[in-house]
Amino acid sequence: MDEDLALLAIRHALELGAGYADARYEYRESRWLLLEDARIEHVAYSTDRGMGIRVLVDGAWGFYAVAEPSSSDEVKEAVENAFKLARGSSTRLKEKDRVRLADVKAYTDKVSIGFKKDTRERFDELVRLARDADYSMRSKDKEKRLHKTSISAGYDYVEKLFMSTDGSNILQSYLDTVMSISATTHEGSLNETVSTTEGGRGGLELLEHVDVIAKASSVAEDALMLLNAKPAREEKATLIMDPDFVALLTHEILGHPSEADRVLGYEMAWAGGAWWAGMLGERIGSSMLNVSDDPTIEHSLGHYMYDDEGVRAREKVLVREGVLVGHMQSRETASIFNVEPNAGMRATGYEFMPLIRMACTYIKPLDYSLEEMIRDVKHGYIIHGQKVPSIDMYRYNWSISCQYARRIEDGEVVEGPEGMLRDVIVMGNAPEFFASIDACSKHYEIRPILNCGKGDPMQTLRMGNGGPYVRAIAMVKSVA
Repeated sequence: MDEDLALLAIRHALELGAGYADARYEYRESRWLLLEDARIEHVAYSTDRGMGIRVLVDGAWGFYAVAEPSSSDEVKEAVENAFKLARGSSTRLKEKDRVRLADVKAYTDKVSIGFKKDTRERFDELVRLARDADYSMRSKDKEKRLHKTSISAGYDYVEKLFMSTDGSNILQSYLDTVMSISATTHEGSLNETVSTTEGGRGGLELLEHVDVIAKASSVAEDALMLLNAKPAREEKATLIMDPDFVALLTHEILGHPSEADRVLGYEMAWAGGAWWAGMLGERIGSSMLNVSDDPTIEHSLGHYMYDDEGVRAREKVLVREGVLVGHMQSRETASIFNVEPNAGMRATGYEFMPLIRMACTYIKPLDYSLEEMIRDVKHGYIIHGQKVPSIDMYRYNWSISCQYARRIEDGEVVEGPEGMLRDVIVMGNAPEFFASIDACSKHYEIRPILNCGKGDPMQTLRMGNGGPYVRAIAMVKSVA
């Protein structure tokens, strides 16, 4: 990391007259493979290096990025371009719209998020693990009904240097290791797919710890069993949603609406509204609902110690016992809400301006066992796994498809194909659904989310989402 070029950037911004400036110098190394039907179809390796420069001039932002900067002249030119953009914008701003930044502490720090097995040096082991996982899926296909298997696996290694005119100098590095597994079965007119994604921020040990070979075997078993499953009837019912389904629900209906730029109406792209805008301090769910966003949770894909504004990471409490108590903030939005910044800003890479993003948003566990939660249900369903969300502009009305569901009758799960339901979607509106939560399990999981999109131009980012088993009431039906 070239600290001299980053320091040059922020100093030159001050010389030009910027009120504030920061520079993010980043290096990224990626290697990924795609295994389909037991054959390696693709292996890709890439590296990228560059600097993003952000300046604030008379209450207006300017941003410019440069790839592979190699000279002081190149960096100065980028700073001057950012300054021109900011100055041009500032002439068109009304006083009330000018950006003000909440004060933050300056840090000098070096943070390396640790791992035990360096996937960069053990990529051949990752390939073998992927092959073994694929074999475990195919070994379940005794009747040749497995139409396709697919495994994507790889790593991203990132180093990022943040320097600001406030005096921060922070170097962070991390390694992400991930494997996505899917199996598709076919019989007659039915095609069923079951999938899982495993891994997180760390090395190859994360995939070994969760036993991806056993996970792959379960994926194939479930996909094959779905060929004998029935569709669900349409009804409002008591549901117990597993942590993987809860991860997507939390992401879409609790996480995104907690981003302060969405609450303020600044970010309306991609269903950008917030259903609870203006409701801080009000009840938005049952007392069983507690939600936080916490970048300090280790192994989550949203784990970091400083955000892309140099703000120290900490837990952000969003909902406490059903009451909305906070949002994810940037320095800019924190100034508007008159609160402290809480390390919510991240960018996909040096070439983008940071946005307010989830890190690891999850519903907190309580003290129920899954067995207790099932025992109290006379008729209902266990919802397994996540598929595809559909939401309105304010994330108020929603539907999310699951991988499959199982019936609960008289306090017991109906086992075997007769209890399994396919092509199931869950539907609800946010306040009614969250008010109906009456139990959350002790067990919880943080699941890896690989491709969350936000912004225009679109930025995709990884993060963690999750929670416990959650019992609530919603509509279910099958859509074949």
